Amino acid sequence: MINFSSHYYFKRILFMLLVLMGITACQPNNESKTDLEKIQERGVLRVGTLNNQLSYFIGPDGPTGLEYELAKRFADELGVKLEIKPAYHLTGLLPALDNNEVDVVAAGLSHTPERLNKYSPGPSYYYVSQQVIYKKGSWRPRNLQQLIDKQGKLTVVEDSQFEYTLKEIAKTHPNLTWKTTKVSDSADLLKAVSEGNIDFTMVDSVTLSVNQRLHPNLALAFEVTEDQPISWFIRKNDDDALYALMLEFFGNLNQSGQLASLEEKYFGHIQSFDYVDTRAFIRSLDSKLPRYKKLFQKHSKEFDWRLIAALSYQESHWNPRAKSPTGVRGMMMLTRSTAKMMGVENRLDPNESIRGGVDYLRKIIKRIPDSIPEHEKIWFALASYNVGYGHMMDARRITRIEKGNPDSWAEVKERLPKLRLPSFYRYTYYGFARGDEAKNYVENIRRYYQTIIGYESQTQKITKDNYPDSDFQIIKANETQAISNAVANNEESETSLPN
Repeated sequence: MINFSSHYYFKRILFMLLVLMGITACQPNNESKTDLEKIQERGVLRVGTLNNQLSYFIGPDGPTGLEYELAKRFADELGVKLEIKPAYHLTGLLPALDNNEVDVVAAGLSHTPERLNKYSPGPSYYYVSQQVIYKKGSWRPRNLQQLIDKQGKLTVVEDSQFEYTLKEIAKTHPNLTWKTTKVSDSADLLKAVSEGNIDFTMVDSVTLSVNQRLHPNLALAFEVTEDQPISWFIRKNDDDALYALMLEFFGNLNQSGQLASLEEKYFGHIQSFDYVDTRAFIRSLDSKLPRYKKLFQKHSKEFDWRLIAALSYQESHWNPRAKSPTGVRGMMMLTRSTAKMMGVENRLDPNESIRGGVDYLRKIIKRIPDSIPEHEKIWFALASYNVGYGHMMDARRITRIEKGNPDSWAEVKERLPKLRLPSFYRYTYYGFARGDEAKNYVENIRRYYQTIIGYESQTQKITKDNYPDSDFQIIKANETQAISNAVANNEESETSLPN
């Protein structure tokens, strides 16, 4: 037993206390570090985003999405690893930033005074307008006053920019009412409108364009706002180091043309919309695709099978006996010479046709110049599949002559239609071509491809084999719960502001 009255032990304990105090004093104060220093010390950039078709999802080749690609490049710029923290609903996104669970929120969020007051926005990298959406064939309000007069039932995502806009409008239109839901995102609400479970919702213009490929009966009732900027958000504090790097990152990305290339990749094909064609395609996804899906998967190999399926639909509408006036035939519409080159004996056999078409596409891909970014080579190859490799190269030459970038699909596709103009084709190597058809051909395939991705994700079955019992019960309950029920129960609130 130690006798603390002993002078020796007293001095020893005092010495140990002083040492401990010294060590504590020497420890760096983590609170005094900047956000950038914490990220660099951690070696990880934590990015909060939404799990959807535009921002972030797991594709056949791994993580993808506009926000994912931007975040990955930013993490590489900082020299750290990227950690994506996806949220399934907007309500869980910004609180993660408040709780220091993420460093950046990158989820296609627009500016609202509430957000700008609390967080620092990065540079704007695209713009959207807010729109009221209805189902084709139902009553369409032409403006806000008609919606109020008819007491149209409007549902929006809780804590969204749409809810904020409605609150502002209600200050001058006190009879405006709406409902909010925290268990659904914009895509869920659009699906609910499409199925007639709710009357109207509000989304941004890009989200509508993406979802119209899957729900073609969705339509714009009227626009509520002008174009608004989309930005990343970080915590607002006295530390400007991370903010300064973010400004520099987006500035360099914009100046180099990489930002335009990424936007072309995700937005370039969604501008035009054909209601009749999209409805026919959706029907074919149910009635025809299941017959040939395994063949597409079998022969695609390094390609995403859904892209090959989209190519085949553009060619033949998945009709194995399709025939054009020029004699091309089958699922992949091969000419006699191409079929012979690829070893296809029977062009009307779906198995042979798909295999031959993929082999031919692979052959074209190998000829595409290495100066073209990997993710864009496929669009140049598809244009060649349609109009011919030489004509595609002529379009690149025209692009170069006009001081454009011949390695950018966004720039070359705008020159393809010039291949049918005498003032241009007389100076090309291969002469006249229907370049406008080639441009539409590729853009159609891109739209079909994105629709198949969305369709597959919505119809993917959840089985007990893939999940533990507890998780299965939760997921299955969420899967079978209709959005209309969620909107009607205590997970929503009806809102109107007093005078």
